[in-house]
Amino acid sequence: MGLFDIFKKNNNYHLTLQLNARVLPIDRGELFEEPINEALEASKCGTIDGGGTMQQATGEIEFCDIEILLKDNKMENVDKLLQIIDRIGVPKGSFLRGDGLEQSVGTLEGLALYLNGTELSEEVYQNCDINYVIEKIDEVLDGCGRFYSYWEGSENTALYYYGISFGEMKQRMTSFLSEYPLCQKCKIEQIA
Repeated sequence: MGLFDIFKKNNNYHLTLQLNARVLPIDRGELFEEPINEALEASKCGTIDGGGTMQQATGEIEFCDIEILLKDNKMENVDKLLQIIDRIGVPKGSFLRGDGLEQSVGTLEGLALYLNGTELSEEVYQNCDINYVIEKIDEVLDGCGRFYSYWEGSENTALYYYGISFGEMKQRMTSFLSEYPLCQKCKIEQIA
């Protein structure tokens, strides 16, 4: 009998952590589900029970969620979960919902960098590498933020960064964006 089966027999408390994060399902698992599940199981107060992704009409991710089962609705277990969420770090605008509970969570700010996929010369697309863009931006961010995920649309590719300050992330990447050919005509948007 697994932990989930044990919870089914007990008075488990179902919660949904809605993340204001634009991340692919595989990234949601690696960045959020796995670390939260490990911490919940280590504290013996709960487990993850799945997750989902909401997309915009364009196909771009709007937000994602994680389903959580706590062994009961005691405030000490909810507090442990809130501490885990805070330690892992989630974007501002996220919230935790359960029967009788709605709690805003999140301290990270988000930045979406939209690289133009249609208006640059063929030479730029052939000679430039998006992985180089990701690597160099992570270098210039130097710990104030980092790359989390991406989305490929029909007209552009979005790179999603989360960190301490949108303004600082934007300022630190500006010089590189103005120099690297693949970043011509890019757009930056605050997403958390």
